[in-house]
Amino acid sequence: MLLQSKPGELNSGIIDFSLKGIDEKIYTLSEFSGKKILVIIFMCNHCPYVKAVIGRFIKLQTKYGNKGVQLIGISPNDVTAYPEDSFGNMKLFAKNYSMNYPYLFDESQETAKKYEAVCTPDIYVYDEKKILKYRGRLDDSWKDESQVKSKDLEAAIELILDEKEISFEQIPSMGCSIKWK
Repeated sequence: MLLQSKPGELNSGIIDFSLKGIDEKIYTLSEFSGKKILVIIFMCNHCPYVKAVIGRFIKLQTKYGNKGVQLIGISPNDVTAYPEDSFGNMKLFAKNYSMNYPYLFDESQETAKKYEAVCTPDIYVYDEKKILKYRGRLDDSWKDESQVKSKDLEAAIELILDEKEISFEQIPSMGCSIKWK
C-alpha cells in the first residue's frame, strides 16, 4: 500500500538505537558521533520505490561522505510475511547495489515505531547536534532520475552544512507501507 511519511517533529532530538548491521556489527548512535549530518532512511529490499532511488542514496553518500554526512539504512519489515526482506537478503541487496552506507536490521520493529516511520523510504535528517531538521522526500521523481527537477534531500543537506535553516516546504516521502508484525 502506498503511503506518505508523516510531517516530522522538526527540532526534536534523535532517538538512539542498537541494531545489527549487515556486517554483523551492532550499531548505536555513538558510532556516528563525529558526523555533521545523519540521514536515517527506513527502507527495505522489496519496495519498488526504494529500488528506484537506491542509486541516488548511494550517490549522495559518495558526494557528501567526506563532508561529514552519513546515511544509515534501517530495514524494519516483518520478514515472516515478507521473506525477501530477511537479514540474509539485506546482505544480498546491499551487495547487488554496492551500498556504501550501513544497512541495519530492525527485527523487533521498535526503532521504526519510536521514529513513527510509516513507509519505505522514510527519510530523517539530523544536524550535528542530532536535531531533526528535515523529514521529507528525496526528490520530485521517484520513478525516473532524468526527470528530477527538485533535489529536496540534497538541498536540505547543503543548507544544514552551511548552517542555514531549511526554508522550503518539506514534502513527504512516499513509498510502500512498513510491513508490521
